[in-house]
Amino acid sequence: MTLAQIDKFHKTRPGFAVFGLVELGLVYIFASLAINSGSVWQWLLAIIFLFGSLQNLVRMMVVHKK
Repeated sequence: MTLAQIDKFHKTRPGFAVFGLVELGLVYIFASLAINSGSVWQWLLAIIFLFGSLQNLVRMMVVHKK
């Protein structure tokens, strides 16, 4: 897949869902690591991915409603 195809897919309703769920998985991973180690950068990454996943899921539900 090219970057243009990925970008086109990301702007669709299923694309927002896929990217949102992948980011939620990354939130889980980094939050788990941060809880165990107490690392600030892992907490920061968890928060950034949480914000991105919420943004994608809200766009999926609100903006692309038919």
